[in-house]
Amino acid sequence: MTPRWAIVVLSWNGRDDTIACLASTRRLTRDDVVVICVDNGSDDGSADAVRSAFPEVELIETGRNLGFAGGNNAGIARARELGASWIVLLNNDATIAPDAIDGFEQVAADRPGAGVLAGKVLFADPPDRIWFAGQRFNAALGYSGRPRGYGKPDGRRYDEVVAVDRAVGALMAVSSEAIDHVGVMDDRLFAYVEDVDWCLRMRAGGYGVVFAPGARAWHRVSASGGGEHVSTHPLYYGARNTIVVCERHAPLGRVGTLTRRAVVAATFGLRAVFVSNRRDALRAASSGVRDAIAGRLGKRPSG
Repeated sequence: MTPRWAIVVLSWNGRDDTIACLASTRRLTRDDVVVICVDNGSDDGSADAVRSAFPEVELIETGRNLGFAGGNNAGIARARELGASWIVLLNNDATIAPDAIDGFEQVAADRPGAGVLAGKVLFADPPDRIWFAGQRFNAALGYSGRPRGYGKPDGRRYDEVVAVDRAVGALMAVSSEAIDHVGVMDDRLFAYVEDVDWCLRMRAGGYGVVFAPGARAWHRVSASGGGEHVSTHPLYYGARNTIVVCERHAPLGRVGTLTRRAVVAATFGLRAVFVSNRRDALRAASSGVRDAIAGRLGKRPSG
């Protein structure tokens, strides 16, 4: 049977998280779903663990770290080969609700113009607090702010189907039809903000981005990157890719461009202050800005 839905789980040195994530997919109340796990060059035994514990899961081993975009693109390509109409991206450090696909499917039927469906993502701890319920993104200003509902208790106000500016790669569904017209994620961005870029491209291509509140997952935030307040990767890639994506989608004149770059640099510099290794964090943010201006994309340079 050709699957209507495919779930792509990207794993990179997160064996225990990946096992818990895949275990949650076994509780889905559907028989038209295929699960694809992409191992992005892990060296912690993740691939062998998945192969042993989940023989029903299709495992792709990339052999090296292709980043969030490149690794997921490999899974997306396989899902499309299998004939899936919709492809769900699910972070390996998240667990999905048993009825999540039903939640996506209902909104897909009600909003036929949607190419991207944004799931509702809650914190793993506490599990009733929202991490993401849709978000705005202003490319002209380089500003998005916190997601809608961030840190607040889940409730009726977050159960409404609404158009949003962007989805988040932790839980989002994208139609194969939209991918046919718009393409996959830009793997040159490597990690962070590539989901924003994808959503902006979808909207520019005439496809809606819609919040699907019935599709839920619980996210152990930034586990794969070492934690929100530990790893410097989010600061480097966030600063670099925010500038790149904004200049790609909302070009400004010289003064506007310089002003926006300064705003992005200041924003990520302020975030760096709250990271435990502050000096390294500030260096990461500033090097991200420099690489954006120089047009250096791909994986973050080591050292």
